[in-house]
Amino acid sequence: MKFLSPTHAGSIGQFLRRCDLRLTVILAALVLLFAAQAVAQSEATIVGTVTDPSGAAVANATITITNLDTGLSRTINTSGDGQFVVPDLRIGRYTVRAAAAGFKTTEQQNITLQVGDRARVDLKLAVGSAQEQVTVEAAAIAVQADTGEISDVISGQQLTQLSTNGRSMYSLISLTPGASSGQGDFQIPTPVGGDANVSFNGMRESHNLYLLDGSESSDRGGAGGSDVMPSMDAIAEFRQMTSNYSAEYGLSSAATMTAVIKGGTKQFHASAWEFLRNDAFDAKNYFTGKTPLKFHTFGFNVGGPVDFWAKEHKTFFFYNMEWRRLIQGQTLKQTVPDTAWYGGDVAGGPAPTVPVFLGPNPVITSAYLFRNCPGQTAPAGIISGAPFPSHTIPTCMID
Repeated sequence: MKFLSPTHAGSIGQFLRRCDLRLTVILAALVLLFAAQAVAQSEATIVGTVTDPSGAAVANATITITNLDTGLSRTINTSGDGQFVVPDLRIGRYTVRAAAAGFKTTEQQNITLQVGDRARVDLKLAVGSAQEQVTVEAAAIAVQADTGEISDVISGQQLTQLSTNGRSMYSLISLTPGASSGQGDFQIPTPVGGDANVSFNGMRESHNLYLLDGSESSDRGGAGGSDVMPSMDAIAEFRQMTSNYSAEYGLSSAATMTAVIKGGTKQFHASAWEFLRNDAFDAKNYFTGKTPLKFHTFGFNVGGPVDFWAKEHKTFFFYNMEWRRLIQGQTLKQTVPDTAWYGGDVAGGPAPTVPVFLGPNPVITSAYLFRNCPGQTAPAGIISGAPFPSHTIPTCMID
């Protein structure tokens, strides 16, 4: 048997620790890579063309796109025909700047990108010095000419302020044109077991698709619902694409619902909420009275820069926590026996028949059937297999 010296053992330990560290770094990089790929599909895109005063394309112009909420920028150059495409942009407010030699710098401000948007920003450069700047305020796009998609967006403000019975994401999907809802009045805020019964343009409800931050979140075995139910106060935007959407969303034949979770910004933000329903606040039902109902939805959001000490922030965080507590009573309506039936008088009800206690195949013995009757014999008028006289069961035969 050969033993390792302390020097050799220490070297092996250091080697194993280095391997563990490298493995951890590799796994973390893979997680971030997959997360970045998952987010890409839910983002927005800016396209445009840069021209000079005569309308000719300006090639190799420098395009800088800046997110006003985070301060992060991306820079690209226009192609030979003056065009540019910037995909995978987070939703939010942006500024687009174009600069080229011999022209004034042109900037278009306050461009709002919503989830899944493909916004066109065309820039026209004026002749002059690069130190001069032309600023243009973004105008609302009246007609979307870059895509034939038919869709509808519910903004973050609408998400937090729309009155929904149950605060379920499923309550939002029926708000778009072309939706036909078969949902009930009350929504349980759970993904599986919630009511996602909405069809679009006559297609089956099970053919709808749900995306969350670009990743598929559809419950394949649950008839087309989502397998994730985020807090409505954590959703930044929610888009329902019902027709003619891009092939990148080609997993469904009906509608595609894509939601984006909020993200951190260069300023710290926090909020808290509680939504309450209680039967003490409800009117009494005329027929059934009040049924117990205690429904609390409460939670908080917090977000901001991770590198808060830096002058220009590069990393951001967002955290959401929500609790849901539900106690809900129900009413039960069914037919109960008339008071006289307990004494054996079943007049007005179904005609009762005496159990068969004679013959080759009796269903019950007479000793058991009449064990409480006088002499343990059949009362007058009781015939095996025949109806009870006057629809009345003798009290001694009632167990």
